[in-house]
Amino acid sequence: MAAAPLRVVILGAGFGGLEVATRLSAALGSEVDVRLVDRSDGFVFGFSKLDVMFGRTTADHVHLAYADLAHPGVTLVRDEVVAIDPVGHVVTLGSGTLEADVLVVALGADLDPAATPGLTDGGHEFYSVAGAIEAGQALQRFEGGRVVVAVTSTPFKCPPAPSETALMVHDFLTGRGLRERSEIELVMPLPRPIPPSPQASEAVLEAFAERGIGFRPGAMVRSVEDRGRRLVCSDGDTLDCDLLLAVPKHRAPAVVVASGLAEDGWVPVDPQTLRTRFAGVYAVGDVTSVGTPKAGVFAEGQAAVVAEQIIRERALTTSSAGYDGRGICYMELGGGRIGKVDVTFTPGEAPHGTLEGPSLALAADKRAFGTDRALRWFGRDWTPVGE
Repeated sequence: MAAAPLRVVILGAGFGGLEVATRLSAALGSEVDVRLVDRSDGFVFGFSKLDVMFGRTTADHVHLAYADLAHPGVTLVRDEVVAIDPVGHVVTLGSGTLEADVLVVALGADLDPAATPGLTDGGHEFYSVAGAIEAGQALQRFEGGRVVVAVTSTPFKCPPAPSETALMVHDFLTGRGLRERSEIELVMPLPRPIPPSPQASEAVLEAFAERGIGFRPGAMVRSVEDRGRRLVCSDGDTLDCDLLLAVPKHRAPAVVVASGLAEDGWVPVDPQTLRTRFAGVYAVGDVTSVGTPKAGVFAEGQAAVVAEQIIRERALTTSSAGYDGRGICYMELGGGRIGKVDVTFTPGEAPHGTLEGPSLALAADKRAFGTDRALRWFGRDWTPVGE
C-alpha cells in the first residue's frame, strides 16, 4: 500500500512560503499534500511598491494572483490564521482547522504605524501597497518644502529601501520642477546606509552628496507632532517637516506571539536548519530572529534549505543542507541606475558584501530576478513597470 501523502501546512505565501511550496511540489508531486495559507489574494514584490509609489506602474499591474498557482499537490487556502498549536501541528483558521505532519511558519512581519505617536495622522508609511499608493498621492500633491524619509523602529524590512526612496524622491521632484525649492533628508538608525557593504554605502553617500540629500545616521523618528510638521528623533533633536515618508514599526504577527513560538518578539530558529524548538516546525523569513536582514531574498534562501530537509526526511535520509546567510538584492541609486549588492551573514562573523554597478544595464538583471520568480511560482511572465 502506498504511503499517505505528507501533510505540510505553510503559513504565509510570500517569498519563503511560495518557495517551499514550489520546491516540495516539484520534488514530491503526489507524495505531498501542501496547504499554503494566506489571507491576501495575491503577491507583490517588495521593490514594486516603490514603483507604485512613484507612479512608474499601478498596483494592479504588479499584482500576482494566488489564483494562478497551479503546482501539483499544492492547495492555496485563502483564510485568516486564528491560532497555531506548534506541539500538535494544528492550525485554526477562520473557517476551520488544518492538521499537519510538518508546519512551516512564514507569516512575515506585520506593520504597526500606530506604534509611533502621530504617524497615522501626520505621515505616510510606504511599506504596504495601500501605504505606497497613499504616499504617491501625497507626493503628487506636494508643492515643495522639506521631505523627510525616516525609519521609526528596528528591525525593519529591506534596509536599502529608505535610501532608495530618498534618491527616488529627488528624481521625482526634479521631474516636477520642484527640487530647487525642496529639501530631502534621510533619518536612519544604521551607521551607514548599507553596513555589510562599504562599497554600497559609499555609492549611496556619493549619490546623496551629488544631489544634496541629507543623511542623519544613528537616529529614528520616535514621534510625529503638529500633524507631521515636527518630528522628534531618538537622539533628542527635532526636525521640521512638510512631507514625512516613514518606515513603520515591524512586529511579529500577534497569532505567532500567542502560539508560544516567539521569544523576545520574534521566532528563534537554528540558523543552519531553520528548525524551531518544536519538533516538525520550521520558520523562515521576516518572522524569525535568524540574524539576516528582513528581506524576501533571505526568506527564499531559507525556504530552499527547509524544503530540502522535508524532501530528504520523506525519503528517510538525512539532509546536509544548511543556510549560508547569503542574499543578493538590487537597489535604485538614482537616474535609473541599479546597484547589485551581494551580502552574506554568517553566525559569529561580521557581515560582508560587495557591490556591482550601479549602472543602467543592471535594470535588466533586476527585471529578470522578478520574471524568474513569477514564472517559477505562478507560471506567468511579469513586467515591473508596464512594459
